[in-house]
Amino acid sequence: MTEIKLKNIHKAYGDTKVIHGIDLTVDSGEFCVFVGPSGCGKSTLLRIIAGLEDVTTGDIEIDGESVKDVSASDRGLAMVFQSYALYPHMSVYKNMAFGLENTNLPKPEIEARVRAAAEMLQIGDYLHRKPKALSGGQRQRVAIGRAIVRNPKAFLFDEPLSNLDAELRVTMRKELSALHASIGDTMIYVTHDQVEAMTLADKIVVLQDGRIEQVGAPLDLYNCPKNVFVAGFIGSPRMNLLDATANQTATGWVLEAQNLSVSIPPVEGLISGGKCTVGIRPEHVSISDDGQGDTTMNVSFTEQLGGETYLYCDIEGLPQVTVHQPGQILVTKNQSLSLSFERENLHLFDAEGQVIVNRMPR
Repeated sequence: MTEIKLKNIHKAYGDTKVIHGIDLTVDSGEFCVFVGPSGCGKSTLLRIIAGLEDVTTGDIEIDGESVKDVSASDRGLAMVFQSYALYPHMSVYKNMAFGLENTNLPKPEIEARVRAAAEMLQIGDYLHRKPKALSGGQRQRVAIGRAIVRNPKAFLFDEPLSNLDAELRVTMRKELSALHASIGDTMIYVTHDQVEAMTLADKIVVLQDGRIEQVGAPLDLYNCPKNVFVAGFIGSPRMNLLDATANQTATGWVLEAQNLSVSIPPVEGLISGGKCTVGIRPEHVSISDDGQGDTTMNVSFTEQLGGETYLYCDIEGLPQVTVHQPGQILVTKNQSLSLSFERENLHLFDAEGQVIVNRMPR
């Protein structure tokens, strides 16, 4: 069980700064996911932890000891890459055993470790095959098995499922979650797919432009985003975000934009006549009787998935609003719908995009 600490990590390539003072603790036994858009610095940060990149300034500690000047091979970490990085001329067994053979570990111990990992990952029947004879999912299991046999202090995963098809990614997510539950080791996982982050993580680290935007448990980030970026990035489909003007009334506020008019109780942090952003998840938008909602929009297109329906609604001057409804909602293209926002699930952000409130007072 291993704790990893990043202390004021900065990374620059010449004059180009890519990591800007990151402080983070990954607790022992935690499954921590780095998530963010392409170019946000998540893979660079993982490579810094692995020792594959040097830090410009700052320190990395593993179990309380600085490893800033320790080589990658001596940090005791195992990394699983997107590309699998298997030796094509070696069998599955040899791929998994190769690193151990170079440590002069006794052959019986090597075989025991390889077969135990292969059984755990359900690839025991493929130990004699070459990587070219395996599917993408099987190759990824081999790459993970090669990491497991080393008994590392922690596992580092760099977008390991991005080369797999959608159905196989779901299967492998389940297997990775089960693997973590089984062995209990510290794992750090990089992905741009926030669905992977939500389903795998004990803790999510949301990154943008080399900075941490928010750290927390998946549902904490989903329910209580600290800013507009996190609100729009975490969740699939994303949160609806509408720019509005706040006008004070005798009983509270009215948030207005085009044909949107949302009345809310008194809230601190709004400025009368000031700009704000209204956030509402698709599942918290409902269809009302004509004219009784907070806005009226036209259905642009629908996704009928059998057990649930997604409606994508437009009106000139406002961003598209996504509505998620259980069951089968039969509507036609360009049909006008009156939409209501659940007040208790309304999020408000100020003009700088920082949260004012994540739950409306009753």
